[in-house]
Amino acid sequence: MQKYDYIISGLGASGLMLAYHMVLDSFFDEKQILLIDKELKNQNDRTWCFWEKDIGIWDEIVSKKWDTIYFGSTHFSKQIKILPYQYKLVRSKDFYDFIFKVLKEKSNITISQEEIISLTDEGNIVRVETNTRIHLADKVFNSALLSRAYKKQSRYPVLNQHFVGWFVKTQNPLFDIKTATFMDFTVAQKNNTRFMYVLPISETEALFEYTLFSENLLQEKEYENEIARYIKEKGIDEYEIIEKEKGCIPMTCYEFRKHNSKNILHIGTAGGWTKPSTGYTFNISLKKINTLTSYLKSNTDLSKFSKRTKFWYYDLLFLDVLYTENRIGSNLFSRLFQKNKSTKILKFLDEETTLLEDIKITTSLPAANFLKALCRRVFKLN
Repeated sequence: MQKYDYIISGLGASGLMLAYHMVLDSFFDEKQILLIDKELKNQNDRTWCFWEKDIGIWDEIVSKKWDTIYFGSTHFSKQIKILPYQYKLVRSKDFYDFIFKVLKEKSNITISQEEIISLTDEGNIVRVETNTRIHLADKVFNSALLSRAYKKQSRYPVLNQHFVGWFVKTQNPLFDIKTATFMDFTVAQKNNTRFMYVLPISETEALFEYTLFSENLLQEKEYENEIARYIKEKGIDEYEIIEKEKGCIPMTCYEFRKHNSKNILHIGTAGGWTKPSTGYTFNISLKKINTLTSYLKSNTDLSKFSKRTKFWYYDLLFLDVLYTENRIGSNLFSRLFQKNKSTKILKFLDEETTLLEDIKITTSLPAANFLKALCRRVFKLN
């Protein structure tokens, strides 16, 4: 059994971001770091989108940027400028290739294709069991969802952001490359929160993604039927499906951090880093990892790394409403975009707003629904 300073379990976005930041920081040059995943990532299995100001560290691999988004619903529809923000798209293969190229040049990095079975913090060391062997480490950072405890509890609601996407190609130029469709709720809601998400990559290529914020998943054919219907309604009769993707992201305020220990830190979705009210994880993970790499230089207790913020409570209340009244999701998001500047909404979702800005945004939502949810939540927390 070889001992490492650090083991990173799971090589999705958060795991690879952490490894990348470690190799760029001379503090970790003498640390032996093992990266483990059951499959070595080398394909387009994800599309990550995020918004940020100015040039970011991923700009070299950003496939497309937009400074205009479209929001659509029966309540409110508008093309919205988001400058100084830009909405950016990164394909996962570009992300994997970019990071693995850097990692493979570092002699202190080992990459192994194994499946994690269990993690055990033994006080002074962590025992990592995989399907082929046992590893030891001082610290472990795990992004694999090893526990389903969040699904079995009732204290915090669990919705899913679930989706199927088609990358389509047309012979003729049909897409407006200047505008990304952020949310189009004009699709049939069927007592859920359902919308179409459209990212035009070029005048002849676009990603159409049918997305739900709801508890239960659908049969794959239902997602695809809705995409086909939407494309037809846009007057597109001839197209080729060149790629497909699908996913399911838990949206919950369940406290994943309680599974952390002195020497084990769960990261990414497994660590509760997904924004509960939206399902966005990519940019939040980047912020967390910037904080984490600094934290590791002076702190040894990983259980104290993260704490609740005011935004956790906002997300909790929003999810309580959306869980009990899933049919009104379209109205909630419409109110947000109709009554607030888009830049303030993005700042709020980035958890960077002041208390006064928070009040202005939260009071734009229907008060009665949130007061009922607040009363229910007070009794449940007590």
